[in-house]
Amino acid sequence: MPTPNRRELLQAALGEIKTDLAVINTRYLNLFTGEEYLANVFIHKGFVVHVEKDDLNEGLNNVRQLIDAQHAYIVPGLIDAHMHVESSMLTPRNFAEAVIPHGTTTVITDPHEVANVAGEEAVRYMHDAGADLPMRQWINIPSSVPAVPSLEEAGAVFDASVVDRLAELKNVIGLAEVMDYKGVEQGSDRMMDMIEAAERNDLYIQGHVPGESGRLLSAYLVGGPTTDHETRAPGEAKNKLRAGMYVDARESSMAKNIEAIWNDVKDLPWRDRLALCTDDREASDILKTGHMNDVVRQIIKNGMPPIEAIRAGSLHVAEEVGITNLGAIAPGYVADFLLMHDLEASDPEKVFFEGKLVAEKGTMSMPIEPKTFEIESRNTIDVLPLKLTDFYLQISDKKQNGKINVNVPVYEDYNGSITHLQVEELPVRKGVVDISEDPDLAYVITVNRYGKPNKTVGLIRHFGGVEGAVGSTVAHDHHNMMIVYRYPEAAQRVYEALVKCGGGISCSGKDQLLQTLELPVFGLMSATNCFDTAEQAEKMKKTLQSIGLDTLNPLLRIVTLGLTVIPEFKYSDLGLVDVLESKLLPIFPE
Repeated sequence: MPTPNRRELLQAALGEIKTDLAVINTRYLNLFTGEEYLANVFIHKGFVVHVEKDDLNEGLNNVRQLIDAQHAYIVPGLIDAHMHVESSMLTPRNFAEAVIPHGTTTVITDPHEVANVAGEEAVRYMHDAGADLPMRQWINIPSSVPAVPSLEEAGAVFDASVVDRLAELKNVIGLAEVMDYKGVEQGSDRMMDMIEAAERNDLYIQGHVPGESGRLLSAYLVGGPTTDHETRAPGEAKNKLRAGMYVDARESSMAKNIEAIWNDVKDLPWRDRLALCTDDREASDILKTGHMNDVVRQIIKNGMPPIEAIRAGSLHVAEEVGITNLGAIAPGYVADFLLMHDLEASDPEKVFFEGKLVAEKGTMSMPIEPKTFEIESRNTIDVLPLKLTDFYLQISDKKQNGKINVNVPVYEDYNGSITHLQVEELPVRKGVVDISEDPDLAYVITVNRYGKPNKTVGLIRHFGGVEGAVGSTVAHDHHNMMIVYRYPEAAQRVYEALVKCGGGISCSGKDQLLQTLELPVFGLMSATNCFDTAEQAEKMKKTLQSIGLDTLNPLLRIVTLGLTVIPEFKYSDLGLVDVLESKLLPIFPE
């Protein structure tokens, strides 16, 4: 943020020197009192220095530039409380170009996707690539690399010493979502050491605690984290707000929790700790519906008063992360603001960052300087060669025919990420589990892509139709290669395509490879701009639908199958994971 020259700002506030800018005839929303009134806003050196409501002619002859808002609302630039730039499949600079026209001027980003692939160096890349932009990309240091060390292997391991080193970076403000909530509740040395490192470096501590309540929630809060964006169940948001926690209501490309959270808390008299976030929003959704402005739009549609929705998407977030001069339009606050005539539509007509016009009518008016970084061109796919039989779900007796019990995770619905486990008796032919007669079953292979020989082959039910194979190196949060398939031959084609292109998402029919969405930057992000990336992603969705994967978002269906912190059963390169018990289960139960 700009460094205030307080002596000069004082002179501007008093009208003793010319002010850089006055935005006149605004419909001003006071986020501190809830009032709306006509006002002129005076800005100098990137800061608001005065808001005049009584005499709308006062001081106008002592400014360098006048902008007539023509009775548009003036609202703060929107702040995303929790998100991952990598989930857009865009590099930081291409991401900025996509979201700024929608009114997002600050994001609190957790680069744990790239950190799981390439460690500290990747975090430093995200920091540097996200700097010197007409928006803020503030970094939270990933706390969960890997998410649960005993249950998966990734490309790096973060501990307290990493927190100490990365805390020295200019734009680092917090410790990112502490996903190992069981580790916090149980006081594990790893989690306690990282939280203590964050505290001694004056970082706020971001949480991730789905479903917890009562003494377990209290233990998590006592352990250090203060926020949560994984709230979805009835009563959960209210419980967390009552405990003094910040609840970041999420509207991502996959998890749409705004409606449930609002219904849970709408009768509370105070909601000052309800904030908004996107978490994971892909490029095509940003282009079609927006970014943080769409989250604001959705919560207004569900019944939140517009001024409170703006507050939840700006001031509440700034307060959550401990920034005292951001998120409002008031003397001493940084001059990030939007002009819009319709709060319910939440589409800004003009976007200002630190007092400068940066976007207008949905397009950038301040060009973003292109920069390239050597690390963007590195190949991060380091896998052992696999033969066709590696994709079979084999039993120890290769000659056996008959039946065998298998532990099978089952998705509770085709558009969610929650699974339960059931033991199924399945046919075996020539030592291989055969699912050919059950179209609701699919094989899953997870292959370590960080130079280790680990791989797991299992089954999944209710994934969605896959008459072929879909594979991805985007597999939260370990980002090993995962392939879901009905036919091993199709899986092998997908595997080879992903290795060849350096990572991404690939789809094969039963007999031929259909499409590969190339994401060569860490196997997670495209090297192209938002428009080209979105076009390829939309094409991939249609391709996936053509093989039967007709979920709400077929592109992202596979990416949470390896998320070992979301209940209840997921896969990693080490095996089948029981999330709640934090242990590995055998594919074939005894």
